[in-house]
Amino acid sequence: MITIRDVKTILTAPEGINLVVVKIETSEPGLYGLGCATFTQRYLTVASAVEHYLKPFLIGKDVHRIEDIWQTAMVSGYWRNGPEFNNALSGVDMALWDIKGKIAGLPVFQLLGGKCREGAAIYKHADGSCKEEVEENVRSYMDQGVRYVRCQMGLYGGRDQRIIKPRNALDGVYYDPKAYMRGIVELFEHLRGKIGWEIEFIHDVHERLAPIDAVAFAKQMEPFKLFYLEDALPPEQIEWYRTIRQHTVTPIAMGELFNNPNEWLPLMSNRLIDFIRVHVSQVGGITPAKKMTSMAEAFGIRTAWHGPGDVSPVGHAANVHLDISSINFGIQEWNGFKEEVYEVFSGCPEEKDGYVYPNDLPGFGIDIDEEKAKKYPCLNELPKWTLARLPDGTSARP
Repeated sequence: MITIRDVKTILTAPEGINLVVVKIETSEPGLYGLGCATFTQRYLTVASAVEHYLKPFLIGKDVHRIEDIWQTAMVSGYWRNGPEFNNALSGVDMALWDIKGKIAGLPVFQLLGGKCREGAAIYKHADGSCKEEVEENVRSYMDQGVRYVRCQMGLYGGRDQRIIKPRNALDGVYYDPKAYMRGIVELFEHLRGKIGWEIEFIHDVHERLAPIDAVAFAKQMEPFKLFYLEDALPPEQIEWYRTIRQHTVTPIAMGELFNNPNEWLPLMSNRLIDFIRVHVSQVGGITPAKKMTSMAEAFGIRTAWHGPGDVSPVGHAANVHLDISSINFGIQEWNGFKEEVYEVFSGCPEEKDGYVYPNDLPGFGIDIDEEKAKKYPCLNELPKWTLARLPDGTSARP
């Protein structure tokens, strides 16, 4: 029996974004696994959960018993988990899958059933201060072979809006929902008129609209035939997706903020969304994600795993292993890596001509240089974009 000898967290930020990687060392000399536990905004809490709660729980356990470890760890605190503990658990879960692949001498995608495709189609982000700048960035991606592009103008909530704040207004990122809606409709009119229809477009609302405005916006975006409209509403308002579905055929993606896989069930079983957006580390890792994939398949829903900069290369590799082994794969969000990332992580998935590929090494095929990781310390600062406000200063969902 191979057992867990030690569990630790590695904190690093080679791109200036806080990353958390869990390393599980085993009783077998030289055998270890890596998992992504990245919750950028609460990285210290995740590291504490691993060190003070999961590590004592795991020492001495059989590394092969992934399902039992996931189930018992998940309920070990009795109350159901939020993103902090789920990310900690995800780091452990992914590391155990990595170990199992290394023991078997197989990539994780082989353990998940083998390839359904050679590479996973990706989408990239095109932002800009005006319609013409967004168009230029889209064309640049098209020249690289990318056929799916998420288009924003001013990131979330729009840009260049006339905001009249009240006296003594608090700090925050102010935006006007109506101006944002008008600006984005004009953006996509411009893009379809200039670029045409040989490319798939995505847009992320990022929960910035009131429910009835989200219904109207999804309908207004219908003529542009989006690949999908993402996060039109926050998790607290999921019943409104029924109304959206009744009024438009714009494809809908939702779910990166959910913590428990059961939160997706009403949306999937009632066929109110077309893509499940999941931050795999936030739900607890490969073990729940592969089950959610099968559930989505039963209802004709495709996957679109969350893949922003605040996912470690280990997490990106886990996404890609799920992508190429899932029949109902839809699309993979992809930012690529800066040079500093390759200094810390080896074996990162490879991007070429609009696809991303895992390597064929055992496990996730990825490793980390712990000494070089120390060159890029994390910084405990709250991102400004999380402090969204309406023109009168009311706090809004980010």
